[in-house]
Amino acid sequence: MKKILCAVSIAAMLGGCTTYDAYTGEQKTSNTAIGAGIGASVGAVIAYIENRDDDSRTRNQRILAAAAGGGAIGGGIGYYMDAQEAKLRKQLRGTGVSVERVGDNINLIMPGNITFATARSEIASQFYPVLDSVGLVLKEYDKTLVVVGGHTDSDGSDSFNQGLSEQRARSVSAYLQTKGINPVRLESVGFGERQPIADNNTQEGKQLNRRVEITLLPATT
Repeated sequence: MKKILCAVSIAAMLGGCTTYDAYTGEQKTSNTAIGAGIGASVGAVIAYIENRDDDSRTRNQRILAAAAGGGAIGGGIGYYMDAQEAKLRKQLRGTGVSVERVGDNINLIMPGNITFATARSEIASQFYPVLDSVGLVLKEYDKTLVVVGGHTDSDGSDSFNQGLSEQRARSVSAYLQTKGINPVRLESVGFGERQPIADNNTQEGKQLNRRVEITLLPATT
């Protein structure tokens, strides 16, 4: 039953997502519509969180307790995430990072050409300022769960790609901790090559699939 509910909720979210151009801030039809469809990666994150063994209610209570203001999100979840989305789009304009909204969740899509060298898990030096900008917003809006997801293209073995995606997710999560993000808010997960957003038969598609995504989920009581 739980898996069925996850599938229904994912399908509902996919119908309500909006993508904005990272350079102009304008709404657009994203390249991520190719393949699995816009928002599919967020659906995978939701399913991962919902199927974990720990109690999501307890985790959310820990996040809210650690937040500067404490307590539940004031003014409504939608308004809180709207404000956070607007701040992220302003901070990340011109960086190459796309900001995707799926219901009350926000997804930051960071393509491989700006994040990591091929087959490496060390963050590229030119990507530090981008993560610094993300960290500033995450510190201000501290009532969210931050899920860092690593993804690869289909080159190489399944096991190598799975390990690489996990290492990259951990690298980004660790860096955000150095920027003052409370580790209680952070989750890292590797999806390997299982969540493509483009065609792995083209170089352009592979570049889109080699990515890190940061998904922000509101913590609720």
